[in-house]
Amino acid sequence: MGRRLPIGKATAAVITTQQQRVRDMFSDTPGGELKLLPSMRANPHGTKAIHSIGEGHRTWVDALPDFLVPTTVEEDGQAVTRLLPFDKSRIFPYAYRHSYAQRHADAGVAPDVLKELMDHSDLKTTQNYYRVSQERRRDAVDRVIALQFDRNGTRVWRKAQSLLDSEHVRRAIGEVSVPYGVCQEPSNVAAGGQSCPIRFRCVGCDHFRTDVSYLPDLQAYLAGLLRSQEKLRSAFAADDWARSEAMPSEEEIRRVRRLIEGVKADLGDLTAEEQAQIGEAVAVVRRSRNRNRSVMLGMPRIGQPLPDGHATRSA
Repeated sequence: MGRRLPIGKATAAVITTQQQRVRDMFSDTPGGELKLLPSMRANPHGTKAIHSIGEGHRTWVDALPDFLVPTTVEEDGQAVTRLLPFDKSRIFPYAYRHSYAQRHADAGVAPDVLKELMDHSDLKTTQNYYRVSQERRRDAVDRVIALQFDRNGTRVWRKAQSLLDSEHVRRAIGEVSVPYGVCQEPSNVAAGGQSCPIRFRCVGCDHFRTDVSYLPDLQAYLAGLLRSQEKLRSAFAADDWARSEAMPSEEEIRRVRRLIEGVKADLGDLTAEEQAQIGEAVAVVRRSRNRNRSVMLGMPRIGQPLPDGHATRSA
C-alpha cells in the first residue's frame, strides 16, 4: 500500500538478510516480483506470499522459556507480588501492534505522530492501543504538582517531593477540577465543581490552584480575554450596561497575565535537565487529561463541562 515506516537498524538487518535469502532461493525470478515471506507450498517462483504466520508463530512462542513477571496475587487474604510465568497465550501477532504503540507512548512520542506510525485515520483509534502506565502517570503528576501556584502566581510547593498515597487521597477528596486548575472551596467541591460562588473568576479566589500543566490553557484564556475586550470596544451593537457587564476587567487581565509570568519565571529558574523532565511530565498529564477529561492531580474523575469564564450575570 506504499506505506513508509521508520525502523531500527537491527530490524533493517533482519529484513535485508531475508531478502537475500529469498533471492538465493528463487534466483530466476525478478526481485520486484518476489515476496519477503514466500509460501513454501505450490510456489515455484516465489511470487506467492504465505497465507498466515499464526501456526508457526505459536510453535515458536510455546518453545520459548518462561518469562517471569511481577504479578499481584492473594495469599491468606493479603495482596502480595510474586514473579510468575507470563501467559504465553497473550503473545500473538496482532498483540505486537499494541506493544509497538505502548513502547512509543512510553517514550513520549506525540499522539498525532503515533497515529501516522500506526496508519490510523482517527486519533481515537490510536489511543485505544496504549495506556499511560499508572507508575509513569504518578511520577508525572508529582513533578507537575511540585510547580503548583496560587492565584497570585506564588509557588505553593517549593520543594519537589513524591506524595504519599494518603496525601493523594486527601487531595482527591478536597479538590475539584475547574477550567484552569483546581478549586478547594468546600461548597464547590461538594457540588462537583458546579457551584462556584464567584462564577468561575478563579484568578480572584484564594481557593484556586493551578500548575505548570495548565500554562497553555491560561495563555489561551488571556488571549481570549484580550480578543473579547477589543471586540467589545469596537462598534458592537449593544446597550452600555450589557457591554459593561460583558467587558473583561483590566484587573482580571492583569491577574491572569501576572499568573502566567509567575509560572514562566519559576520554569526559567530550573536547569535544562529539570525543564526537560517537567516538559515530559506535562505532556503525560495533558494527554491523560485530554483522554479522561480530568486527571488525578488530586481531582475526582468527573467529566464536568467547562463553564464559560464569563457566565451571564443577572442585571
